Amino acid sequence: AARRIRDGQVSSRELTGALLDRIAEIDPKINAYITVLPESAKARAAACDEEQARGLPLGPLHGVPVGLKDIFCTRGVRTTCGSKILGGFIPPYDAMVTEKVLASGAVLLGKHNMDEFAMGSSTETSHFGPTRNPCDLSRIPGGSSGGTAAAVAAMMCFAGVGTDTGGSIRQPASLCGVVGMKPTYGRVSRYGMIAFASSLDQAGPITRSVAD
Repeated sequence: AARRIRDGQVSSRELTGALLDRIAEIDPKINAYITVLPESAKARAAACDEEQARGLPLGPLHGVPVGLKDIFCTRGVRTTCGSKILGGFIPPYDAMVTEKVLASGAVLLGKHNMDEFAMGSSTETSHFGPTRNPCDLSRIPGGSSGGTAAAVAAMMCFAGVGTDTGGSIRQPASLCGVVGMKPTYGRVSRYGMIAFASSLDQAGPITRSVAD
């Protein structure tokens, strides 16, 4: 996607619009998203296309639509951690992961469903309802990053960032047939990532392929 945007084969606006349409069509069945950001995503995509047209330096994910597990603080966008307790929490700052994703040029489509406070392995305990496995709606997607894994598997984003304490990236990636990695502890900043077990929590990617 990034290569095709750079080569002018497709615009960020076209990709973003297509994925927002896909979310509207199929996410009611899967429930991978807690919050979708259509207006800000479209505005960000338009800005990406404008930056490219002006010949400005482009980041590695310039214009690519992605999502974040709803455990990362996002300035001005509610961050619930899958809990009613934080249902109205709107952070005044971005997590470091959020900052880096946006600095890479990516377009944020929204925030993904998860087990409440990341305490689970099935994404069935979210206050916002369970997430379904897009490969088989009768099955779980794994957890606690099940919303991210399901969104990537269902092509409702090109990639996502989840968190892993004892398997919460690797297990849902496996169950949904995608790729997830828990980086070495400390490799990725936990600033602005709501903690489960601070000595074990780690942020990491979920993608459709190893190459991604």
